[in-house]
Amino acid sequence: MLTELFAILAPIVISVGIGFFWGRSGTAYPADFVSRIVMYVGTPCLIVSVMNNVEVDADVMGEVMLATAVAMTAMGLIGWVTLRALKLDIHAYLPPLIFPNNGNMGLPLCLFAFGQIGLALSLGSFMVMMIATFTVGLLIVSDVQGSWGSRFKDMARQPVIHSMIIALAMLITGTHLPRWLFNTVDMIGGFAIPLMTITLGVSLATMRIATWRRSLAFSFARIFGGLALGWLSCWTLNVEGVSRSVVLLQSAMPVAVFNYLLALRYDRHPQDIAAMVVISTLLAFITLPFLLVLLLP
Repeated sequence: MLTELFAILAPIVISVGIGFFWGRSGTAYPADFVSRIVMYVGTPCLIVSVMNNVEVDADVMGEVMLATAVAMTAMGLIGWVTLRALKLDIHAYLPPLIFPNNGNMGLPLCLFAFGQIGLALSLGSFMVMMIATFTVGLLIVSDVQGSWGSRFKDMARQPVIHSMIIALAMLITGTHLPRWLFNTVDMIGGFAIPLMTITLGVSLATMRIATWRRSLAFSFARIFGGLALGWLSCWTLNVEGVSRSVVLLQSAMPVAVFNYLLALRYDRHPQDIAAMVVISTLLAFITLPFLLVLLLP
């Protein structure tokens, strides 16, 4: 079991470590360019290539997506009530509770833990998170800036959304790409996960911890609260097997780096959110081995 755990976690820890030490070295890293090419090119190709390469029942994918959506919605409602009671800024502190890092960390973890089928199912959770981030997330953080129409136009222009539509259409119809096209998107999509984890390491190296106690409390709430709500969602919807493990793993991910980018853009306590990203990620590396012991078949 220890060997299997090491085989799952080592690629992620090492690649994040490479990014961390790169960031600490002071060597230039074009984080904005890398993030854009991963989001606009690599991830869309990864989504399409995985869906083409793996046979996944549409109902099973729907279960994963629904369970993820229910868990995130429950976290949002509980977080909203709690933040109101504590008189904290909802626009700043609610998104870190709702949106986990199920891209940079969740996708490679599900791949190494459960293989290609795990990666395919984890993309279902990733799709839900991305759609929620570009709609509800932007609505929360930006407050009254912009209309719903402009928000949906922004979301409709995202290549990730286009690739999700194509992947779901392929899944429902059983359509496969011609070999030349599959080889192309498979090759391009191959750089998405390594660059995700390395960029995560660079981001962790450049962020600073401003508030220990609050960040630690939010980190525990994001990881353990997300895990509890993921379990409750799976139990309620009767999600079992690898699908259940993927939902639980994705629900227990730390605060997504994208929350920090949104906070920085709209000036919503970005230093506090950066501290939550760092501390929750460190906490996740501590808790993941124990979680994987429970989830691995």
